[in-house]
Amino acid sequence: MALYEHTVMSRQDISAQQAEQLNDTIKGLIEEAGGTVAKIEYWGLRNLTYRVKKNRKAHYSLLAVDAPPAAMAEVERQLSINEDVLRWLTVRVEELDLELSPLLARRERERERSTPRSDDNAAPAAASAE
Repeated sequence: MALYEHTVMSRQDISAQQAEQLNDTIKGLIEEAGGTVAKIEYWGLRNLTYRVKKNRKAHYSLLAVDAPPAAMAEVERQLSINEDVLRWLTVRVEELDLELSPLLARRERERERSTPRSDDNAAPAAASAE
């Protein structure tokens, strides 16, 4: 089987839950054809550089896929029929990157910086007790 990274952009006026359902539908199609989905990342509603089918924003998702080429052809055929999908891109890769994408890794780092950790305040007290 071949390894793919599959990115999907869906319309801005669907909900995040509907975008997640679209990811589950894609996963189901791949698994029916004998493939597996190693990772699904929902990147959220993001601004577009230019309008795509009259949309200024889109829901982005990234899937790491191990599937036969026929399975990906069927996924792309189904996406071309779906009115909620603006664009998609499937890229064949040598190996799957199962770590967080740079986009989500940056969000995690920003989230960690903005929320104070409760154990930071406890650390000096524990050091002085010794």
